[in-house]
Amino acid sequence: MTIHSSLQQMLLERIEREGAITFAEYMRAALYEPGYGYYVTGAAKMGWEGDYFTSSDVSNLFAHCLGRQLQRMWEMLKQPQRFIVIEQGAGRGNLKQGVLQWARREAPELSQALEYREEDIRAGQDALHSGIEGEKASVFLSNELIDAFPVHIVQKHDGGLYEIYVIAQDGRLREALGEVSSPEVGNYLDRFDIPWQSFEDGWRAEINLDALHWMESVARRLRKGFVLAIDYGEKARDLYTRERREGTLLCYFQHSANTRPLWHPGEQDITAHVNFSALIHEGRRHGLRLHSYTTQREWLAKMGIAEELERMRARDFRDMDTQRASDQGQIALLQWYNLRQRAAALTDPYGMGNFKVLILRR
Repeated sequence: MTIHSSLQQMLLERIEREGAITFAEYMRAALYEPGYGYYVTGAAKMGWEGDYFTSSDVSNLFAHCLGRQLQRMWEMLKQPQRFIVIEQGAGRGNLKQGVLQWARREAPELSQALEYREEDIRAGQDALHSGIEGEKASVFLSNELIDAFPVHIVQKHDGGLYEIYVIAQDGRLREALGEVSSPEVGNYLDRFDIPWQSFEDGWRAEINLDALHWMESVARRLRKGFVLAIDYGEKARDLYTRERREGTLLCYFQHSANTRPLWHPGEQDITAHVNFSALIHEGRRHGLRLHSYTTQREWLAKMGIAEELERMRARDFRDMDTQRASDQGQIALLQWYNLRQRAAALTDPYGMGNFKVLILRR
């Protein structure tokens, strides 16, 4: 029996025994159920051979820019002898390796102080529900983590706000509308002054309560320092719009996107855009203040990606100018084009460049 059929059967039996579950409960099982969930079984799902890739898969330039950001943070904290950075949702560790290599080469004093720890994607989930606090740090870092937290889905129907549940029908998982599962879900959009009452019936939106709990957990574990969250999303008024009628939920399987989250539970990624207003507001509730909020494109520019490209061109690709007619020169030219294209992917304003970079500080 496959993982997919086992998890689906387990969910069907649970629903038949206990009743309908919220979409958030379904998504939590599909992604995190021990022994079955997408993120906790089998080989790593990220990278070119998997279902999705992150900025650190595209180019080490991303890690180098992060290294320069951490160096600035270390200096703002007056260069502590122990500078503990915890990356949650670290995946295969590419980002850590890139940062450490950059620091050893370009910032040896930072390198001596830097203690870069990793926690896998389950750490954010475990911290939310266990109540156990982990190690404290000077920087908490996440790169495309929060979009994978389970979300509730709400839908306007007959002028009111209802919630999407998952039910069992004819041996299959189906959607069904019901009353909102909690006041926290029902009041969420109103907290951010979203005029959902004026939207058409059928309008949907995702509500990520776990993002709020994650921010609370991270704030408790933060010393004097920073929270740096990179993800795709918007502030609330740009995220919850009349035009975005179907919400932002997407599934990824072998680099192909679909909008059928009840298909193949445990075998595909499920994500939704992040409400950065919620992170900012929740951070403030727990003693953090906004340091900066920008796009990845703008952040990479501030962290010197263009200048590093120019230095690399002058240092590593001279042959494409001085020996253009030779095989060596042609190889250098192709390698330079490849590097430049990777940098362009990181800064594309219609792609990764529109990811948001949020920094909160205590």
